[in-house]
Amino acid sequence: MNYRELLKDKKRIVVKVGTSTLTHDETGALNLLKMEQLVRVLTDLRNQGKEIVLVSSGAIGVGRTTMGLLEKPKELSLRQACASIGQAKLMMVYQKLFAEYNQITSQVLITKYTMINDRSRKNAQNTFRELLRMNVIPVVNENDTVSTDEIEFGDNDTLSAIVAALIGADLLILMSDIDGLYTDDPRSNPEAEFIDTVEIITKELEEMGKGAATDFGTGGMATKLSAAKIANDAGADMVIANGADIYNISHIVSGEPIGTLFKAHKDLNFKLLDYIGVEDRKE
Repeated sequence: MNYRELLKDKKRIVVKVGTSTLTHDETGALNLLKMEQLVRVLTDLRNQGKEIVLVSSGAIGVGRTTMGLLEKPKELSLRQACASIGQAKLMMVYQKLFAEYNQITSQVLITKYTMINDRSRKNAQNTFRELLRMNVIPVVNENDTVSTDEIEFGDNDTLSAIVAALIGADLLILMSDIDGLYTDDPRSNPEAEFIDTVEIITKELEEMGKGAATDFGTGGMATKLSAAKIANDAGADMVIANGADIYNISHIVSGEPIGTLFKAHKDLNFKLLDYIGVEDRKE
């Protein structure tokens, strides 16, 4: 059997969408058509009996656009203010769109401290379990309003992999602004070759990672490879696909050869704290 066919049987799925997928390149304002399609696809997967968690970027970008700021804010306090404004607006839109399909959603905001503190990590795990049991689709984001440079995940690729590991997801889908993993950046090198499947993430693959490609986003291919290592070691398959077509999510779960598939290879000694990157563990 083609390995992709196995994706049809995945039951607990984390989907991450980046700022570049949710907003218009020219203005940074929300792309409501894309968001409506996303909500429809995720609700349909939930209607199929699958458990869905959405990790959504965009809070700082939406807040920045709302306040008419032309450049990405550099000061921490301004970034956090934009996050506070943007997160409220983002959730308001999600709530309205999900309500159109009679789907209940919720907001979960996470910091690194949530993960490195034993009690709060367990509480977060229990909360996700209850939400999924109640057929809710949680919308997750880093709590940028209170996170600082020292304690932030920094990108939602990593956060989505951490969430996938925390809840025992069996599939993580990263919607990006590129079709998948290439041997080089296809936007600058027309001879770059597409990689359909990755069995093991090698040092050679890690060197292919590039920085963020857009002014509004924070992640690049390097963060996606890092996320793949976390997800795969935790026992989840991961797919990177192009968010330009939201229906790619449905195609992936149907077993179609969309994007780059990173095969799971569960590490029996997997410990989530080893992947979070905080030296001083807080109890």
